[in-house]
Amino acid sequence: MNTPCRRTMMAACAIAVAITLLPGCTTGRKALHTADFLPPTPHYDDATQWYITDRHADADIFYITSTETGDYPHADGTPCHYADTYIDSLRNPILGEMEGVDRLLSGALNFYSPYYRQCSMQTFTSDSTIAVRMPVATNDIKKAFRHYLKHLNNQRPFILAGYSQGAMILLELLKEMDKQTYSRMIAAYAVGVSIPKEVANAIPHLIPAQTADDLGVTICYNSAKNIAGTIPIFDNNTIAINPVNWRTDGQEATLITEPSPAKPLDEQKKDTMTVKLDRHTNYLFVEGFTDQDYVLPFIGKDGNLHTREIWLYRQQLHDNIALRTARFLATRNRTSRK
Repeated sequence: MNTPCRRTMMAACAIAVAITLLPGCTTGRKALHTADFLPPTPHYDDATQWYITDRHADADIFYITSTETGDYPHADGTPCHYADTYIDSLRNPILGEMEGVDRLLSGALNFYSPYYRQCSMQTFTSDSTIAVRMPVATNDIKKAFRHYLKHLNNQRPFILAGYSQGAMILLELLKEMDKQTYSRMIAAYAVGVSIPKEVANAIPHLIPAQTADDLGVTICYNSAKNIAGTIPIFDNNTIAINPVNWRTDGQEATLITEPSPAKPLDEQKKDTMTVKLDRHTNYLFVEGFTDQDYVLPFIGKDGNLHTREIWLYRQQLHDNIALRTARFLATRNRTSRK
């Protein structure tokens, strides 16, 4: 992997949350019903609010980024809890994730990822701040997805994918998705999120993946070294599949790969890991991971592998996206010939 790609995946998998003093949010407004100060609203007819790679493919990936933002002060000292999509210093970590995920997962597919006023990492320290702030981020992505469907997608099949905060928002898109749009969804990859039973039951189009090539399904998983590495924000998850063997029955799978996105591949040994889906917690427990992991600020702990959810399984995800897409396109072509 070349140096730029390593750099972008470090942004994607280590989740940048450095808190910097910025003159941002000066053109924002007060959020309704809260004291939060909002950055300006993204306009999705503005090309600067998108990262797009058009490979002239027959199918797309629509990707929602994870949390790359920490709290930072407005010019008058008021804290901002959302990314400003017009300030380069806040956009750059998000761009790094977009570039890294595109290079690792897309293959030959087109890639669309919108900038949005994602919530800061501090948001996820309590249920109350999540409830107050997430609607801002979610509504931005809803607008972006509508724009994508109307102006960019051109009726192509698509993969819906989101990581962490992006996966939380993905579930909201799936909840509101109409049948015609869902009929073009190859699969949804909700990576690093908890889907409790009541949430799953409220989403008619949420069908848990059972195999490597079922279609219209949702793929979900969370990883830790062991039970001590589980964290409360991912408790009560009811949907999980092992992305190494694409099984849901707890059978172990062997994963051999480089453990760190931050080091050159030729300067690290591959880990031989055992990945097992624990049916009691619906976590993937990963034995044999040797790297010193980056611990999420505020909500993380040693032994949790949330920041590695894409990196560790990058080849499996890349291949699986290609497999499901090929099957979807073949099925559609057979149907159209009848």
